[in-house]
Amino acid sequence: MSLNLLVFNCGSSSLTYKVYRADDGQRLRVTAAGKAYHVGTVTREAAYLRHMLGAETVTDVRPLPDHRAAAAAVLAHLQARGIAPDAIGHRFVHGGARFQAPVTITGEVLPALAACNRLAPIHNPNSLSVIHLCRAELPQVMQYAVFDTAFHATLPEAAYRYALPLDLADRCGFRKFGFHGLSYEYVTGEAARVLGRPIETLKIVACHLGTGGSSVAAIDGGRSVETSMGYSPLPGLIMSTRCGDLDPSIALALIAEHSYTPEAVDRLLNRESGLIGVSGASSDLFELIRLDEAGDARARLAVAMVVHRLRSYMGAYAAVLGGLDVLVFTDDIGVRGWQVRERACAGLAWCGVLLDADANRRAPADETAIVSAAESRVKVLSIPTDEEIVIARAGLGLMK
Repeated sequence: MSLNLLVFNCGSSSLTYKVYRADDGQRLRVTAAGKAYHVGTVTREAAYLRHMLGAETVTDVRPLPDHRAAAAAVLAHLQARGIAPDAIGHRFVHGGARFQAPVTITGEVLPALAACNRLAPIHNPNSLSVIHLCRAELPQVMQYAVFDTAFHATLPEAAYRYALPLDLADRCGFRKFGFHGLSYEYVTGEAARVLGRPIETLKIVACHLGTGGSSVAAIDGGRSVETSMGYSPLPGLIMSTRCGDLDPSIALALIAEHSYTPEAVDRLLNRESGLIGVSGASSDLFELIRLDEAGDARARLAVAMVVHRLRSYMGAYAAVLGGLDVLVFTDDIGVRGWQVRERACAGLAWCGVLLDADANRRAPADETAIVSAAESRVKVLSIPTDEEIVIARAGLGLMK
């Protein structure tokens, strides 16, 4: 018997979906796919959905004020084409300490998922809103959640601990969780496959650079040993609306000296900072690169800050690993932003990274490409991630 698995992947400003057909042999193949862009964000380009079904591609420009609206448009599109899901899987960014494996979503599980909203305030509420929509629209269809944080459960204690009193940290659950785990699980396996080497032998720095959220991970033998995001997805790289690393005294000063409420600080750091805060023009890095090339000074500063922070983490994680075999760029900016790869890798010859300028600029966004020079000691790969196949495989496991 064949099954249709619908997978929703909510980013901070995007929503990707894929429909997989699982045959009796449990082989998965994509039968429909699409993505919503600029969901709930301020950009010069209008929000839109792009649907792919066979050879047909449909672009639907429409207001997308939130992820529930985007998911509703997807369900209507699939229904109009006679595609009915037998199960619906959701990427859930932060599962806290409770969720370390995929889980079937029931009425009893929902409150526990909702309790994780505060841990990832930009992502988790989006996914939860889509879950509630699907329960309302398709109440008879099984739903399940797969968690980004699970991949980083291998972080050593010295990496996941914060330098707080241990009893306080343990009592309050303050520790580094890490995110984008589904993406890292996929691209590390793909890197090993392409290079023909056992994953256990590879030291990998992987850069997940999305249009909303971005992070870096140090992966040793397939196991996460360090990552740039932490207790929440806020720290680390500069992102579309998130500030990334910040002196915590700034948050205290905003409250104590500048009359900010905790809620206003949360909104500032998560939704009004990063690229949109620095540039004042856009939260889209590709738009800012174009503005930079046109001479916009604030756009130039925003792009330079992104590259500086990224390069800092790449070098630090090469040191954490004690060497580097593979450097991976993934997600939208990672595979489409040849300028970001070029600028971030400049000056990294000391750790064995040499780009092939032509290969880097010609690398396709829809397939894995080696963009390092032949003499580069470190292989540099551009790999389009496939978090959805990881979610679909988890769904098959739960249905068994």
